[in-house]
Amino acid sequence: MESGVYRLDQSDVVFIDPVRLLNDSYSRFRLSPSAYYSRHFPPSSTQKRNRKRKRNKPRHAPLNLNERELCAEERHQQVRPLLLNAHRKLLEASQLLRILPRIVESEAALECRERVVNQNFVELGSSWRAPFCEIALCNGVQDEVKNPQGLRSGLSEGRKLVPLFDNIISVESDDDVEAEFQNVIYVLPPKSLFLMSDLRQVRKLIAGDSAEGFNLIVIDPPWENGSARQKAMYPTLPNRHFMYLPVKELAHSDGALVVLWITNRQKLQDFVVKDLLPAWGISHATPFYWLKVKPDGSLIGDLDLFHHRPYELLLLGYVNVDFNSECMKTIKHLKESRVIISVPGAYSRKPPLGKLLEEYIPGQRPSRCIELFARELVAGWTSWGNEPLHFQDATYYLGK
Repeated sequence: MESGVYRLDQSDVVFIDPVRLLNDSYSRFRLSPSAYYSRHFPPSSTQKRNRKRKRNKPRHAPLNLNERELCAEERHQQVRPLLLNAHRKLLEASQLLRILPRIVESEAALECRERVVNQNFVELGSSWRAPFCEIALCNGVQDEVKNPQGLRSGLSEGRKLVPLFDNIISVESDDDVEAEFQNVIYVLPPKSLFLMSDLRQVRKLIAGDSAEGFNLIVIDPPWENGSARQKAMYPTLPNRHFMYLPVKELAHSDGALVVLWITNRQKLQDFVVKDLLPAWGISHATPFYWLKVKPDGSLIGDLDLFHHRPYELLLLGYVNVDFNSECMKTIKHLKESRVIISVPGAYSRKPPLGKLLEEYIPGQRPSRCIELFARELVAGWTSWGNEPLHFQDATYYLGK
């Protein structure tokens, strides 16, 4: 229960608590559950049965499907029993279900989400002002008056100014560090490193010696999709741009486990399998599934809803790996699909996977890990993207 990873009935189905896992990265602060779980979930159908409402037809698979939609529906039917079995195991975990509502709420239901001021780092980083932007890093703990959340209101002393964009910023401290940019305080976990840049600068993170490369590479690309454009949540890129990510060059000489988040669109999955994975040199691709539930344990939507499945796909595979090497004999190999269950946080925010995937990662311990297109930082990890500080705003955090 303390680990944040709950294995259900000794199976390959796990429920994870992202807040507890992320809080392992911090010593002086803790992530507020109320801020992380900021999405509103309507009551399940059993709770609203007595309400008068207009009954709409369920949006299941349309009758007239084209060839690609038929493939998508066939794939859904194949994975459906696996997902239903995983959800059944969650519903049988009575102890977990009892505490689940408390996991997603905190004593500070605070106005966290209203206080967060999300900077538009993407727009700023591509403007003429980018070279002049500097972030102030706090060197050490200061005896300042703290606000009720335990966060300092200003960083006036012990500041170190560094360029924010196209610059590798490393937190060498064993403690959390606070930073300030445009009057907003950010919390940086210890031993974290990040580069805020566009795709042209990512090669700065390639180690001069492949023995210093990464053992785990997590990639959450901003895929082209209508939902992201409509909600204006984040900018997207043409899918073929991702073929130029230097995945092989970033990987450790002992090889790396690569985790790729993809959507349920059949066209995108065809592109990933036929073009993207071969371009990156990925082998042994194995699908895992992220099943999303509400705080009461019910699915966030109808499992068979055609355009809004309550699950997402992540593909796991290996790059630069010699499967006959000694390091590969000591890890668990990817063989079967697994289901990861959690209550989702903000739109497009993915749960942390490092601890869950430790048994599959080749090479040294502790593993060297990187997230591409990151929107948050993790202690000991390297994070790259347009906005790795997105969820580091101090108003997401409470003092311990």
